Amino acid sequence: MEGDGIALVGITDFAQRELGDIVFVDINTVGSELKANDIFGTVEAVKTVSDLYLPIDGTVLEVNSSLEGNPEYVNQDPYGNGWMIKLKMNNPDDLNSLLDAQAYKEMVGA
Repeated sequence: MEGDGIALVGITDFAQRELGDIVFVDINTVGSELKANDIFGTVEAVKTVSDLYLPIDGTVLEVNSSLEGNPEYVNQDPYGNGWMIKLKMNNPDDLNSLLDAQAYKEMVGA
């Protein structure tokens, strides 16, 4: 979270490993107000294309433009340079309904 109700959204390290080498990120929802579980874009790996689902309600403010020429950032640094969108959260308290890192690891068996 960046502050002022702005969150960086991307995929987890587990998800990027499952997908394999990311070759393209397609997000065209800037300015869109979306609900949790709405699709905000897609990510293309060598063998598959997967939808990207929003974890909480909010408005997409910005796409990480560096992914256009460097989609591999999602694989190399999913929690840093591989972020995908900046989201203006409708309700920052919605973050409390998400799994923390430890609970997520237990769920996926990582």
